[in-house]
Amino acid sequence: MSAQTETTGSALDTVLLWAAVAILAASIFGFYYFEPQFNALVRVAGMLVGGALAVVVALQSVPGKAAWLVVRESRTELRKVVWPTRPETIQTTAIILIVVLILGMLLWGIDSLLLLALEALTGRGG
Repeated sequence: MSAQTETTGSALDTVLLWAAVAILAASIFGFYYFEPQFNALVRVAGMLVGGALAVVVALQSVPGKAAWLVVRESRTELRKVVWPTRPETIQTTAIILIVVLILGMLLWGIDSLLLLALEALTGRGG
């Protein structure tokens, strides 16, 4: 009995997701198809309505509900993040810039030495 319910549920989910994809594709198609008849604002509004409808249809499926749950939990976790202060951000950025400059000069020096060595070995040089 539960196997039939799961099969029906997954089949319904598949139909809902394909319907959402079809609605989204139809709204994108309509955006380009109605280009001569309507201005861009009306076409964009139609595409946004189609996209919103596709999201609503997709959220009716089990995968859609799971995706919405992930979004809600992500927002909860985002509220728990301790963001750095402005001075911490400036100090970190300054340290990164200094390290990048030092590594850039180091790589330039190694490259120059290798170029000199290659020119000396091949006899092609100034």
